[in-house]
Amino acid sequence: MDLAISMQDCEDDRNRGTKGKTTMSKELGRVAFIGLGVMGYPMAGHLAKRGVAVTVYNRTAVKAEQWLSQHMDHGECAVAATPRQAAEAAEVVFMCVGNDDDVRSVALGEDGALAGMRSGACLVDHTTASQQLALELATACSAAGVGFLDAPVSGGQAGAENAALTIMLGGNEDDYQRVQPLLDVYAKKTALMGAVGAGQLTKMVNQICIAGVLQGLAEGVHFAQAAGLDVDAVVDVIAQGAAQSWQMNNRAATMAKDEYDFGFAVDWMRKDLGIALETGRELNARMPMTALVDQFYADVQNMGGGRWDTSSLLRRLT
Repeated sequence: MDLAISMQDCEDDRNRGTKGKTTMSKELGRVAFIGLGVMGYPMAGHLAKRGVAVTVYNRTAVKAEQWLSQHMDHGECAVAATPRQAAEAAEVVFMCVGNDDDVRSVALGEDGALAGMRSGACLVDHTTASQQLALELATACSAAGVGFLDAPVSGGQAGAENAALTIMLGGNEDDYQRVQPLLDVYAKKTALMGAVGAGQLTKMVNQICIAGVLQGLAEGVHFAQAAGLDVDAVVDVIAQGAAQSWQMNNRAATMAKDEYDFGFAVDWMRKDLGIALETGRELNARMPMTALVDQFYADVQNMGGGRWDTSSLLRRLT
């Protein structure tokens, strides 16, 4: 089945500011979306709103039924009882779950997505997971005649909700070109970074950089407060210069207010940094700052902040 989408239509939608709200110009085969957490729920929703036939699966069935009730008017959407059932009629299967073990539980085995996928379909894993898992899944997919792309995302819940994610992928060019129009429905940027596993390695770089920026921002806000400065005024000035970052623009104000009940959870950041640190040891890459900030996040967890936003590093300093 031709998965091509009119790219001019997609561009027109962006120019009108209605990306994700109009029907795609060409009929697509059914896709499956497995995992309806804070990221997957809106990502699958954007596909449905563009007229894509989406079958969803979620371990908590009530979440899947809630999703269906919100999107049943947007196309031929459905809920499946198992990942295998979700994948049986799908040309492309997307996964967005928690960690390596979660991916294995929904992708492999008798009721896993791969068992239901037809030859020629493509499995896309949006989970932030290990490079080893990507290689494992690629081998299993190849044996079944199925394409595979590791495709972790960056942009957080807000990026997913606003169809503004960045997606870094590993795999072959043909599979990437095939699914790119679908990815563009909920992403502002996609890039094929290399062979299978390259997407996950790139996401590790992303998390390493974020960890360092957030620790620096936490110390900067703490210093400004200790000096009696107006944090908002300070950020307004320095955000126009070399210190500017997404974290500064989006988190400095809430950090100054001691607000952390939102965003990307510390527990998930520790999971991601753990993967990066383990891979760094395998590569003999020196990552002292990453190891230090990982321990700072362990302190936040011990304070009961496992579900706080990652900007909560400031709590250790106050």
